[in-house]
Amino acid sequence: MNGDDEAARGGDIMIHAASKFTAAQLGALAEPELVRLAAQGSEAAFEAIMRRHNRLLFRSARSILKDDLDAEDALQEAYVLIWRSLGQFNFEAKLSTWMVRIVTNEALGRLRRKSATVIPLEAAMSSHETDTRDLLTEQADRQPEFAAMRADLRKLIEARIDDLPESFRTVFMLRAVEELSAEEVAQALDIPEATVRTRLFRARSLLREGMASQIDLALADAFSFDGARCDRIVAGALARGRAAGLSAPR
Repeated sequence: MNGDDEAARGGDIMIHAASKFTAAQLGALAEPELVRLAAQGSEAAFEAIMRRHNRLLFRSARSILKDDLDAEDALQEAYVLIWRSLGQFNFEAKLSTWMVRIVTNEALGRLRRKSATVIPLEAAMSSHETDTRDLLTEQADRQPEFAAMRADLRKLIEARIDDLPESFRTVFMLRAVEELSAEEVAQALDIPEATVRTRLFRARSLLREGMASQIDLALADAFSFDGARCDRIVAGALARGRAAGLSAPR
């Protein structure tokens, strides 16, 4: 048996061993081991890699293509490229960074193939094409989707204002919402103007902190990545990998 035959036999043994692992055991393996197994054709190892990085890579594609289905398809195609190239990956960079680069290149390539045109803002605003200018300058109240978002935002702001301490809340309502002058607010509440300014500053700070925490919570759920989507992408990528001959014979 020559060296190549021994290496091939060794690879078959490793793939067979990988098939004996549970999904949890494979998921716990270090990435160099998973990469080595997947490069030799182990579907189970490559599935573990995909599930480990699926959300990051989907969101990377989604940020470019701005469409869930397009992002899923681009990611599945990118996974075929990733699987095919794993044998050359040498861990000089993080695996996740390397994969993000492949996924973004695939997504950007799709944009170019669609001849997507990005109009610089200055050019658009000075354009003589009324459709472009009107789209950018149209009042939010005249666009139903923006009106709905504005209503939701208003409710959130009102709730955060209600949470302010009473002394801050009253100053904020009179000064920021009703737009009374600092002097008028001071006279109405019988407090010094300096106190009005201090309470307004503190109220704004508390509102920003409260809104920031709400935004941070919402960001975690942005472009949701549930189990069904994860399973769908994995199944599609594995099917494409088999069609491309990347999966070792069972």
